Amino acid sequence: MIKSYQDLEVYKRSYQLSLDIHKLSFTLPERERFELSSQIRRAVVSIPLNIAEGYGRKDSVKEFKHFLRNSLGSCNEVQVLLNMLKDLSYIEQACYDSFKDEYDILGKQLNTLIKKWHNI
Repeated sequence: MIKSYQDLEVYKRSYQLSLDIHKLSFTLPERERFELSSQIRRAVVSIPLNIAEGYGRKDSVKEFKHFLRNSLGSCNEVQVLLNMLKDLSYIEQACYDSFKDEYDILGKQLNTLIKKWHNI
């Protein structure tokens, strides 16, 4: 039974991924501290934050879905940033592949929740 946003699998995944990416961001070159590193941290944190904020407004299906769509947009943003990190050789291919797979799953979970929330 879902009693809070913390019970949502999509929240749990997004929160853990935000911690993982946050740690990764501090391994990037110093010159990226205020650019890509900062940008990816803001994007990953935005995902669970929007889920939590939207859940607080779950009585309005339309509002909750709006926040879930914001989370999905941030999820897409993270994927672009991961591509950049890989293409700039800041992260290894295996690291990229792992995070890409996780964010693909997260995006699918968000899409599913957006489509089915009124039925839950």
